[in-house]
Amino acid sequence: MTEVHHESVYFSGHVQGVGFRYTVLQVAREFEVAGYVCNLADGRVQLEAEGRETEISAFVAAVAERMHGFIRKMERRGARRPAQFSGFSIR
Repeated sequence: MTEVHHESVYFSGHVQGVGFRYTVLQVAREFEVAGYVCNLADGRVQLEAEGRETEISAFVAAVAERMHGFIRKMERRGARRPAQFSGFSIR
């Protein structure tokens, strides 16, 4: 199994109820990434993405740029692991 770059990104701020997940889904279509985005009970949004490291970095940067007025804090954790996702979705 081929390993890919994986990142878990947690966005906090005014990120729920503002179309954040839908915007992330639209941005994901511009990049070669797989994974999902979901709301968390604590008010944050979780993004799980995998693909080439350069694609993931550009994808996360594009999300941050598009939603900059709503994001107060962004936490990122990355690692290499076997691919787990197919396509990109909202959960």
